[in-house]
Amino acid sequence: MRNVLSGIRWVIVGTVATRAYMPERMTQGLDILVHEDEGEIVVERLKVAGYTLLSKLAVPGCLLCSPDGVEVKVLFGDQLWLDAAFDQLECDAAGYPVLSLPYLVLMKLLAPRTKDWADVPRMLGLASDAQLEQVGKAIDRYSPEDRDDLDALIFLGKKEMQVADAEG
Repeated sequence: MRNVLSGIRWVIVGTVATRAYMPERMTQGLDILVHEDEGEIVVERLKVAGYTLLSKLAVPGCLLCSPDGVEVKVLFGDQLWLDAAFDQLECDAAGYPVLSLPYLVLMKLLAPRTKDWADVPRMLGLASDAQLEQVGKAIDRYSPEDRDDLDALIFLGKKEMQVADAEG
C-alpha cells in the first residue's frame, strides 16, 4: 500500500492504529484516513493496484477489498484537525503511519460506536503524562465539550491498567 499511495498523505486509523498505544485486539480489516480532496485519487490508485470497490460508506469514504481478501476502508477526512494530525504522525511496530495518540483519541471520541469509546481508556491508561497532556490540548482545542469525558476516561484507563498489573 505504501507504494500505491506514494505522494499522498494517508494514515492508518481504527483498530490497527490502536495497537501502537495498547494491547492489540482482533480486527478483520484496515481503516485508512486521507484528506477528502484526495479520496477519489486514492480509490482509483487502489483499484489500479488490484483492489475491488465493494461499496460507498455511510460516512464519506469507500470500502474496498485487497487482492489478498482484506477489507480496507478508505475514510475521506475533512476534520479541522486533519492537517495538524498529518504533521504529527507516529509509526506502528511495522513502520506504517498511524495517527498520534491525541488525534486517534479525538477521532475515537467523535465516533458513534461503543467499541471506539472502549479503546480510549485502554490507550490512555498506558499513556505517559506527556502524552496525556498532548491529548488534553487536542481535546481542548478541537472538542472542548468532551473534556469532562476525557478526564473520566483517563481515570478509568489508569484504574484498568492497575488491575491488569495486579492480576498479571
